[in-house]
Amino acid sequence: MSWHEAGSPNSWSPRAELRPGDLGLPEGRRRRTPGLRREEVAVLAGVSADYLARLEQGRDNNPSPAVVEALADALLLRGEARYQFNILALTAADGTRCPGGDAEPEHVPETVQQVLRALAPTPAFVVGRQLNVLDWNSAWADFAAPLGLLDDASPNLARFTFTHPAAYRVLRNWQQAADAFAAALNRAMVRWPADDKLRDTIDTLRRHPAFAERWTPQRLNEPTAALLRFDHPALGEVDVPFETLETTSDQSLVVWLTDRVQATGLHLVRDRAANE
Repeated sequence: MSWHEAGSPNSWSPRAELRPGDLGLPEGRRRRTPGLRREEVAVLAGVSADYLARLEQGRDNNPSPAVVEALADALLLRGEARYQFNILALTAADGTRCPGGDAEPEHVPETVQQVLRALAPTPAFVVGRQLNVLDWNSAWADFAAPLGLLDDASPNLARFTFTHPAAYRVLRNWQQAADAFAAALNRAMVRWPADDKLRDTIDTLRRHPAFAERWTPQRLNEPTAALLRFDHPALGEVDVPFETLETTSDQSLVVWLTDRVQATGLHLVRDRAANE
């Protein structure tokens, strides 16, 4: 896979997101296309314009770490965007250089399972590269089941959001949730380009217009809100901040910070329904 095929700076277009004035350069005459010219980025990064063209066009796909860092500096990349840019450069030359570049591990390590159980009564679950929910605690099951998240035998956050008829009803901030999950899959595809199952999941979701319009590399640089707003069938309107913790097994532990009173109320509602 070439750097261009994986998503080079040209296809990802960080150049288009900057203005010359952002870097202290004169604006000059009106430009046919927005953003920085290739020559301007090359000068700022200390490389030749011809070399940068070869990188962008896939004719050279093995830049040195120093060149990658210089380009990231020239493009003012910070935080998540800079991390993705570096991962992109690492994996494009050789996908096997990226840790866990092949199939996603489906087994949740016992140590992670123990953490998951210990978090109760706080709802928590483990999610994989495809946003498959691989394991969860009873508190999350109590909260998620009435929403329809467990209707599928193999729950998946993105598939639920974009294909389940209940998602548009129970997610009050559906647009923001859809943006967040599409961006997560976009980042996963950059990080694990050799994962065929991940690619199949994305290809299936791209048949849905709402997902397809969000499948753009430019969204790698967009912040996503760590908040889900539900219209819960049992609890009414509930705002759920969440935290995502990376594990050492290419999986993430996600904690939904619901109020403990709400979780207790949910148990009471479910127990009452069971006794009727």
